[in-house]
Amino acid sequence: MNDIPGSGGPREDAPDTADRRRRFAEAARDERPDLALLCLLVGAEADPELDEAGMDAAQIELDRLAGLLPYAPAGPAGWAEAVGRVLGRECGFHGTPAEYRRLESSLLHRVLERRRGLPILLSVVWMEVARRAGAPVHGVALPGHFVVGFGDPYGEYVLVDPFDGGRVMSTADAARLVGGATGAPLDPALLVPAGPLEIMLRILNNIRAWAAPRPERSAVQLWAIELSLLLPSHPARLRLERAQLLVRRGEFALGARELEEYADVVAAVEPETAETVRRQARAARALLN
Repeated sequence: MNDIPGSGGPREDAPDTADRRRRFAEAARDERPDLALLCLLVGAEADPELDEAGMDAAQIELDRLAGLLPYAPAGPAGWAEAVGRVLGRECGFHGTPAEYRRLESSLLHRVLERRRGLPILLSVVWMEVARRAGAPVHGVALPGHFVVGFGDPYGEYVLVDPFDGGRVMSTADAARLVGGATGAPLDPALLVPAGPLEIMLRILNNIRAWAAPRPERSAVQLWAIELSLLLPSHPARLRLERAQLLVRRGEFALGARELEEYADVVAAVEPETAETVRRQARAARALLN
C-alpha cells in the first residue's frame, strides 16, 4: 500500500534535495543534535508534501503536548506516570502490529498526526515531549524494541514502553524482550542511553529494512542509505549496499564505479570480498553493452 504521497522518494535532481541533505548533514554534526529536526528532515525525504511550515507545525505540536504535562512530577516514577497518562491514555499514542508494514510509522510528522508508529518513533515522541517539559529522559535501544527511560540511567530510573501506551516495565519485562529478540540474557550495557545519532541510524535502518523486500520502493531504500552515509558514524558496508542497489536500479556505470571504489578500500583487509565485488562491477559494466 502506498501510504505516503510520492513515497517512491524524491528525484535526485529536485531543486530542494541538495539543500535538505546539506541541512541534515549539518544537523547531524551539531554539538547537540536536534533529534526532532533530524526525524522531520527524514520525513521530508519521504513525503514531498512536508514543507518548512509542516516541519514547524510538528515542532509546535511537540511543544503543545509538553504543555499538557504537570510541573515537575516527583521523581522518575512520577514522570513516567505523567507522560504515560498524557500521551498514552489521554492522547492515544501507541503501536499496533500493522505499523511494521507502513512507511509512515517511521516518519515523525505522520506519527504525530496518526498517533501510531513503530516503537522507536513513539519513543522519540515520548522523549521530545518529556524533554521539553524538563524531564530526565533518555532512549534505550533494546534489541528489536526501543523503549524510554526516566531518571538517572546509572542510578534510579524507570523504563516505559511507548508502543504499549507508556506501560511501566520491570527489569524482567526488559529481559523478556531481549531474550525474545536475541535468545540471550539481559546485559546491563543494553540499558545505557542511546544518543540522537544512534537513534537516527536505527530509524534509517528500519526504513531500509522496510523497503528492501519491495523492489518498487528501491528509491526509498536508496535515500535511506544516502542519509545514513551523511551521519558522522555509519557502517562501511552501506557503501557496498548503495552500489549494489544502483546496479539493481539500472544505473550500471555509476554502480560499477562505486563497487570498484569499495573493492579498493577493503582489498588490503578483505581480499576475497574485494575480488567478489570486482566481479560484480565487471558484470554491471557488461550490462552496458
